[in-house]
Parts: sequence; C-alpha cells; structure tokens
Amino acid sequence: MTPSTVDPTQELAAFLRTRRERLDPDDFGLPKRRSRRTPGLRREEVAELAGISIDYVVRLEQARGLRPSASVVEALARALRLNPDERAYLFALTRHYPRGSDGVATAAAPPLARLVDDLSPLPAMLMNHRFDVLAWNAEMAGLLLDFGSLPAPHRNAMWLCLAHPEIREYYVDRERVLREGVAHLRTAWAAHPEDRALTDLITEITEQDAEFARLWSQRDVKLNGRGGKAMRHPRLGPIDVHFEVLMPLQDSDQRLMICRPADEPTRRALTRLPNR
Repeated sequence: MTPSTVDPTQELAAFLRTRRERLDPDDFGLPKRRSRRTPGLRREEVAELAGISIDYVVRLEQARGLRPSASVVEALARALRLNPDERAYLFALTRHYPRGSDGVATAAAPPLARLVDDLSPLPAMLMNHRFDVLAWNAEMAGLLLDFGSLPAPHRNAMWLCLAHPEIREYYVDRERVLREGVAHLRTAWAAHPEDRALTDLITEITEQDAEFARLWSQRDVKLNGRGGKAMRHPRLGPIDVHFEVLMPLQDSDQRLMICRPADEPTRRALTRLPNR
C-alpha cells in the first residue's frame, strides 16, 4: 500500500494494533488461554495493563476519533513495551510532547565526546538541558576556561556566566547574553518539570544572584540555538564568534555547541588557541 497524506487517527489505530499483535503473552506472565485465534495480546489485556477501559482501547483501534491524553499515551506506551523510537512516534501521532523520554544526561555519550574532539580546531563542547558541561575540546577550554579544573557543580555554563570572576567579564554585551541564556533555561525548565535538580539549581541561583532573579521574573522564553557573541578575551583580545547548537537524534538531552570565527581577525586569533 502506498502511503498518502497521514491521517493520524487511522495511523494511530493501525499502529496500536500492530504493536499489540506482536507481543507474546508469555512475556507478561498472563494466564494460559486455550483459544487465541489472533497473535499477541488481547485488547482487554492491553486495557488492564494500561489501566484504561476495554471500550477505550476498542475505539482507539477502530479509529473512532478519540484523542487520548498524554497520560493515557504514556500508559499505552508502557503497556505495549514500546522502545524509545516507537514511544516518540506514538506521542507524535497523538500530538503530544513526550516529557523526559531520555532522562537527564549526566555524562557525555562516548560517540559525541569523540565528535567534540574531532571538531578541533573549532571550539566545541557538549551540554545537557541544564547547561551542565559534559565534554569539551582543548580549543573550547582555551576560549573559555579549563572546565576540568572546576568542581562538578560549577561546571555549568549559566553558573559560570553569573558567578565566575573571569567569565563574567568576557562578554561585551553581557546583558543580552545573560538574558538569552535565562530565557533558554526557562524553556528547558518548562520542558522538564520532572527534573528536580534543575529546579533546585534555578532556586539557588535566584536566591543568590539579583541579576538572574530579575531576568527570571520577566518570564522571557527563547530557544537560543544560534547566534553571535562579542568577547574580550584575556589572551586573544577582542573577538567575535558565531555559535551553533545541535541536538543529536540518538541522545536528545545532549546539546553540541560549536563556535566559529565571525570575521577574519577572529579567525587569526583562534589559531592561537591550544589544541589537542
């Protein structure tokens, strides 16, 4: 059958049926039944595992126009033992955003850590949604600072911009850089309500830094994935860099930041950064 324009209701029905039919009842410890005329779990079994009514499952599989809530979608994903890609597809079909699907990245995925090194001589680093710095190359350490010399709680780009005595003075337009960073952090906070550590970090910074508290209270939101920063580098002098932030499909809580020179003087200056 050749696919045409997606009908989410019909596709949801077909997807739920195929996922249900591929499951082995023995894997769920379900009681043996003499007559299973169709493969997989029965609708009533899926309903029981998901904690919803049999009638609701029937109507979903018959494409009768239902739009399940995010909590029902999550329950169905667990009941059907969907893998992360299937779970994301189910959420997409029901027009919901899957919260916390990958969890919080607290260490760099090895392939991404190697990529950070391979991007040399461009300064690059890897962060999670909290702005925790997970990996960096020698050029990024030279552009900012040696992250490895910092205690883990301070290895955070937002904390550095606010509290580190050197980094505080790096940015020519510090107000804009900080405003955009706080707006980006608020966006991440809303997308990860289950991340208690992020909430605690925001609470701590709000209580300790009046500048952050002022900007946070304004409730600006912005995905800050591309832009430029003018810097007063202590060794290189005035430089202008462009940055790009990329999100890998396979590790969606990790963000790869790559910096490039914005002009020829900066390009020449960056060649003086230490490299691997």
